[in-house]
Amino acid sequence: MMTGETALNNTEHQPRDFIGYGPKPPFVRWPNGVKLAINLVLNYEEGSEYSWLEDGRNDNWGEYNIPNSPPVRDLGTETHFEYGSRAGVWRLARLFDRYNVPVTVSACAVALERNPAVIEWMNARGHDLLGHGLRWSEYSTLDRNEEERQLNEAIALYKKLTGRRPLGWNCRSFPSVNTRDLIVKEGGFLYYSDPCNDDLPYYADHDGTRLLVVPYSKTLNDSRYLIAPGYSSPRDFAEDCRSAIDYMIDEADETGGRMLTIGVHARWMGQPNRASGLREVIEHVSNKPAAAFMRREDIARHWLENHE
Repeated sequence: MMTGETALNNTEHQPRDFIGYGPKPPFVRWPNGVKLAINLVLNYEEGSEYSWLEDGRNDNWGEYNIPNSPPVRDLGTETHFEYGSRAGVWRLARLFDRYNVPVTVSACAVALERNPAVIEWMNARGHDLLGHGLRWSEYSTLDRNEEERQLNEAIALYKKLTGRRPLGWNCRSFPSVNTRDLIVKEGGFLYYSDPCNDDLPYYADHDGTRLLVVPYSKTLNDSRYLIAPGYSSPRDFAEDCRSAIDYMIDEADETGGRMLTIGVHARWMGQPNRASGLREVIEHVSNKPAAAFMRREDIARHWLENHE
């Protein structure tokens, strides 16, 4: 584990910023006159989660969020994760293909290794890759050396499997105090996506290195089916997304272009009832000329080219 002194030093590298752009954010113009860039993120973690066979512990984010799993093999949770890789991811793939929606696949490297057909689909459709860890590990509990080892091993495995490295990075739920420092040290990332603190990309200074942050969001996220208060039906999810989309389009007339992240998971949104809610959102966007789905890599490149 990291020492108290190391943790303190790394914390000081990342002072909190409560100001950001303040009342005058940059006036953004997305390609083709779009007012709202929507990044739809498919989180693919199945096969990389904690399991009794590999880790001597169970994961707690299957179909139910179980705080304390009993110290035995949990076949219920294991097979729910398997649903995501066997059926859910393909239901979502068909949905994205049907509407020609560009998505960002935030995938753990080991999850891709265990289901090569997902890689074939990603590459064939031109979806971009967001690094999501070697496995779906709780990085806030890892010491620096172990986190760095997993980061480097993940990048090498992504290259081997997909023929490319991820240009962005987003941890499981909570990054550690070392994550941003390791991203900068590695040096090959275009952007970083762990922070959830803005509606627009921004630059962060990290010990003299300028780092582009493309913020993530857990607000419009299907994990809310598992928590309270959360979504009790697909209608809740669809209405929540529609409300945000319409409000941000209206707001863009005053503030300039906006960015919105919608996060889904193969094992949750890949269930047929929940997929119907996502289909409603996609159809809503298709009827809004002021909004468009954009890959996260394209958002990052547009920002670098126009807001340097």
